[in-house]
Amino acid sequence: MKTLIEKANILLEALPYIKAFRGKTVVIKYGGNAMVNDTLRSKFAQDVILLRYVGIKPVVVHGGGPQIGQTLAKMGKESRFVRGHRITDEETMDIVEMVLGGKVNKDIVALIQKHGGRAVGLTGKDGGLFHVEKLLIEDDSIEDGPPEIIDPGRVGKVVHIDPEIIQRMDDGNFIPVIAPVGVDGDGNTYNVNADSVAGAMAGALMAEKLILMTDVPGIQDEEGNLIPSIDREILKEMTRGGIIHGGMIPKVEAAGAALEAGVAKVHVIDGRIEHAVLLEVFTQTGIGTEIVQ
Repeated sequence: MKTLIEKANILLEALPYIKAFRGKTVVIKYGGNAMVNDTLRSKFAQDVILLRYVGIKPVVVHGGGPQIGQTLAKMGKESRFVRGHRITDEETMDIVEMVLGGKVNKDIVALIQKHGGRAVGLTGKDGGLFHVEKLLIEDDSIEDGPPEIIDPGRVGKVVHIDPEIIQRMDDGNFIPVIAPVGVDGDGNTYNVNADSVAGAMAGALMAEKLILMTDVPGIQDEEGNLIPSIDREILKEMTRGGIIHGGMIPKVEAAGAALEAGVAKVHVIDGRIEHAVLLEVFTQTGIGTEIVQ
């Protein structure tokens, strides 16, 4: 009986959050080890299905860097990154679209449906979901000189989102699963950082939360200590100072864009923890780092 009462208390702890977030949109950037570990994959699918069944509207934007890297390696191509963005030539773009829009996206859709949910896979091309323009990267790591402008090839940034297709899916209780591949005004295909797509999507959908899953506990200070809560101005200072670097840069930039667009809170969480999404949404303390305006 004690065990049953404990289970009831856990459910009651979640009740205020179910009431607060019912009918609201939560955008989740799904990536890292949670995408490749079979146990974590199943736990993630269960998390988003539960959100949908209690009336919260999850929108999943996924990455696929390790899968792309493995495919490129098999073809003898090296993976190179600048400020968290993959250098993408024409041949690499074909591989990226095949891996992200094909295998990875459909695997996630199948996984959600296997666990009892209803999901539909999309890219930016579907229904004109999002349009992009070419991204040029400023590398300001060079001392005593102006920033270097780097052309990463077929890498884009989101400039417009038409959320109609997402809204239509909501009417059918489907969970959208979005691959970060978009097109420009001329119909050219671009690889887009998944964190950036998630941030833009959260803003366009007026999401209640943006959750960014990663393979670290959250945002950490110079000594490697987890920062439970932080505002975006301090994050900007940490980025300029080099404390935020590599793949964390797009996450911080996505967080800033989402907050500026009106998203209430952004969370950077450790996707290596089972049921990380539920722990963030339905508990008082949450996990990882909370980013606020």
